[in-house]
Amino acid sequence: MAAPDPAERVEQLRAEIEYHNERYFLDDAPEIADAEYDALMRELRELEAAHPELVTPSSLTQRPGGAATTTFAPVSHVAPMLSLDNAFSREELDAWHDRIVKLVPGPIVFVAEPKLDGLAISLLYEGGRLTRAATRGDGVTGEDVTPNVATIAAIPERLTGKAVPDRLEVRGEIFMPLASFEELNRRQGEADDRLFANPRNAAAGSLRQKDAKVTASRDLDFFAYQLGVQEGGPKLRSHHETLAWIAELGLPVNEHTEQLDAIDGVYDFCARMLDHRHSFGYEIDGTVVKVDDLGQRDEMGTTSRAPRWAIAYKFPPEEKTTVLRGIFVSIGRTGRATPFAQLEPVFVGGSTVGLATLHNQDEVARKDVRLGDTVIVRKAGDVIPEVVGPVLAKRKKGARKWVFPKECPACGATLVRLEGEADHHCVNVECPEQRVQRIVYFAGRGAMDIEGLGEERVRQFVDAGLLADVADIYALTVEGLVPLERMAQKSAENLVAGIEASKARGLARVLVGLNIRHLGPTAAQAVARAKGDLAAIEVAPVEELTAVDGVGPVIAQSVQRFFSIADNRALVDKLRAAGVDLTSSTAAPAAEGPLLGMTFVLTGGLEALSREQAQAEIEARGGKVTSSVSKKTSYVVVGENPGSKLAKAESLKVTILDEAAFVDLLDNGPSGD
Repeated sequence: MAAPDPAERVEQLRAEIEYHNERYFLDDAPEIADAEYDALMRELRELEAAHPELVTPSSLTQRPGGAATTTFAPVSHVAPMLSLDNAFSREELDAWHDRIVKLVPGPIVFVAEPKLDGLAISLLYEGGRLTRAATRGDGVTGEDVTPNVATIAAIPERLTGKAVPDRLEVRGEIFMPLASFEELNRRQGEADDRLFANPRNAAAGSLRQKDAKVTASRDLDFFAYQLGVQEGGPKLRSHHETLAWIAELGLPVNEHTEQLDAIDGVYDFCARMLDHRHSFGYEIDGTVVKVDDLGQRDEMGTTSRAPRWAIAYKFPPEEKTTVLRGIFVSIGRTGRATPFAQLEPVFVGGSTVGLATLHNQDEVARKDVRLGDTVIVRKAGDVIPEVVGPVLAKRKKGARKWVFPKECPACGATLVRLEGEADHHCVNVECPEQRVQRIVYFAGRGAMDIEGLGEERVRQFVDAGLLADVADIYALTVEGLVPLERMAQKSAENLVAGIEASKARGLARVLVGLNIRHLGPTAAQAVARAKGDLAAIEVAPVEELTAVDGVGPVIAQSVQRFFSIADNRALVDKLRAAGVDLTSSTAAPAAEGPLLGMTFVLTGGLEALSREQAQAEIEARGGKVTSSVSKKTSYVVVGENPGSKLAKAESLKVTILDEAAFVDLLDNGPSGD
């Protein structure tokens, strides 16, 4: 079998990782294990390292964080909130150490602390008073969750101590203690509401509540671990000194943080944390190791997504044994048929597990798990655990191999496995389970964000004959909903109001909600910006879509294939008739300004601005941003890791601006004008 094309595999990986980022960061409902996600990222990094020409500024390896939703107001971070690189073994920890000792003279002292499994937060204090709290988002833009954070008892409204600075950004982790998590799930169960899978998702979901009173009822906690921006206060020289000062200001700092003078001590600390990971009363999934000396940190610097002076040492997945009671197949929104195991419930990785993924037919065959087997279950602080394999010594005689079903369990259609693919699919577009999952996805937080339209409600409405496709959502009425079971007048009114509000979410979210294969939120935003109207996207040829920055041939072909299907075009027409906004939410360029009539092309990553922010700044001054360089281009703005557009700009003798020159142009206008 021929080796896969690296460019195609890179694009597939980016699309898959983007999808899982959306599930994790936007929906707080990841579908794969942390270890599987890490493996995808590692494969992408290795491919990009072997083929540098495939690296783009928009690649997930080049940017921190996940994504910011539109549920809350966007916040531009004072300084980027970077992610951390990971180490999974002593060898990888030593390799990181070998890299950083070459960057600075003299010995290096470290500070290590438990890596909490929660949600990163930025707290901005001005005049000693908390004025803003924001999630990490994509590292540049987060969500303003100030009212919700203000309900967390561990986070002071005002700083205390003698040296309160004029302006201070404190970064840390919001998490849910295990006791609070168990109590929350008890209340959820009694109310017949959805149970949270683990404390991390419970914390993230609780913090993103539109009603701060709900957040206040969830008993969240907080530890500070870093400063972002400091204006005033003492001159700090080390991280351990910084943490001590943060504590003096009244912010909680993790008591298990230690200063260590050698990498051997760092590894011993990691081993101790692993041994005691379940004794803290909160979930940890590793340790964070940082260089202590702030001057050395400055010399080491950062990459576009992570500091060189810090690393996260990730714990290995946890494993337990239990009994396999059954193997079933679930059907997803794309028709993918995924086998999963029903287990004798077992406590592993901080929660009780009763179901575990088996991935696909080949994995079931490779692992050869059979009904009644004692199996090893692995979980690494994530939502969906996996079955590692059977304990053959305990297999009962006569246990039969499991055979993948030939028919869809939901509709009876034949399950199809295409050549070269690992998954089976139900290809019946009328499959009732696919219909439910497509509607749930369209209404979800990462797409149209319709509160109150979760899976249980969607199933109820489908069964009642009210929903056949996503466009039918906009035909729901209060009068039609009230007669249904468990649907009071107020609940119906709130749902219909939420549906009406979703009409204005904009083109990018509609594209995501349409469930176009390979088209994740980032690519959807790029296509929406470039084309501006769904009518233009429907008829755009592959070559035109591929010219959009961040959209490769796999995504472009998938988009064109989607709109070549008559039923999909009819669905779009229904959405249009229902009044759903199918145009870009991006503001048009200003009619006047110092950059009026000028055309810009952006390439590479900027430190101070995201690409969207840079475009907004240009358009606010009358300029225009395009995706390709030509003789008519006024300026090409070049950031870190620029692509082929730089070479084209040089060949066409187009004026090239680095970030400093670009910011000066924004502030002062073109010289000589």
